[in-house]
Amino acid sequence: MNLYLPAAALGVVLAVKSPALVRRWRTPLVRSVNAVIFLQAAAFFFSAPPTVRMVNETTGISNVSAVLVYCLLSGYACACRVLMENWREDARVQPGARRRVRRWIWGHVAVAFLLVGCFALGDAPVERPSDFETYYADTPFIREMVLLCLFAVTAAAASAAVACRRWARDIRREHPGHRTSAGGALRLGLDVLTVGFLSNVVYGVAKLVAILGAWTGRAWEPLNQAAVSFVGLGTLLVSAGFLIPIVVPRLALRVFGPLRTLRALGPLRRAVRLRDGGPRMRLSTPWYAGPGRRLTDQMTELHDRLLELGPYCSDEVRAHACAEARRGGGAEAGWAAAGLAAMFTAAADARGRGVPADAERGAVAVRALRAAEAEHGDLLVALSRAVRG
Repeated sequence: MNLYLPAAALGVVLAVKSPALVRRWRTPLVRSVNAVIFLQAAAFFFSAPPTVRMVNETTGISNVSAVLVYCLLSGYACACRVLMENWREDARVQPGARRRVRRWIWGHVAVAFLLVGCFALGDAPVERPSDFETYYADTPFIREMVLLCLFAVTAAAASAAVACRRWARDIRREHPGHRTSAGGALRLGLDVLTVGFLSNVVYGVAKLVAILGAWTGRAWEPLNQAAVSFVGLGTLLVSAGFLIPIVVPRLALRVFGPLRTLRALGPLRRAVRLRDGGPRMRLSTPWYAGPGRRLTDQMTELHDRLLELGPYCSDEVRAHACAEARRGGGAEAGWAAAGLAAMFTAAADARGRGVPADAERGAVAVRALRAAEAEHGDLLVALSRAVRG
């Protein structure tokens, strides 16, 4: 696995987010997010075998890169838990959250000091860039350093997985009918985070099992190497889990919402564009424009076309269709939309047959359209649904 690729990708993300960090340094959530990204990128970078050799050669201390990577992994595990606390509650105003954040930070600071102390007391003269854990599984103090790091990282990952699961369960229990994009994205992000943290737990357990095999004389080094795949998967899922609640609502607002509305306007567009023999709808929107711009332009064109059909409209058709809809039940907004939809559909047919225009009828139709627009904000969507019905 090329560890430089995820490190470079995370470095780009960190560079993009650095202006927000400078502007909002006092916000715990912003600091936590950047700390997670930085420690994650640093752990990947310093875990790569070429970097391991470079650090050892630069410092002149054999295997010193191992303790550096272990401290980074411990710091990353701590940053994830701190981010979870700051994400769910504002640590600036919640005393309980502040206490939990301090406990996690000081606990992992103590772990980092113990890791450095164990390495200083131990003896690891042979450089092992890829199988350090299993090679020194029986070495005093080095063995304790490895176990301490794995236990700390695994415990933090397991705790984070449990916290994510409980939070998602609380959201489902408190808001069983909550179907907004933000609520759904938060639940999805928490589910992905749970899987990501469980992957980190699998990484820690696989490493521990490989060390246990070394203690008993079994060659389980392939398991030790395979554990790197789990930590890569877990890191990817954890990053995705934190991003989903931020990205998905924005996509729903700027992309998916306009696309759904564009699709909903299809029946009305076909009714007023094609039945009168006019040209197919061709937007003046640039090809690179987003869904929001396309929706605005299309609604403008639809509105203009409805006004063009005004002289061919019949208020009797509108009143008859409105009365039929009223007898069928439903909301008052639906009655008005049904009446207008029938009127404009008939007007498109009349124009297609060459019926003469009537300016007086056009004025009546425009007044009815204006009145409905003032009362109902999403009139065009309602008209399109009425046409489809």
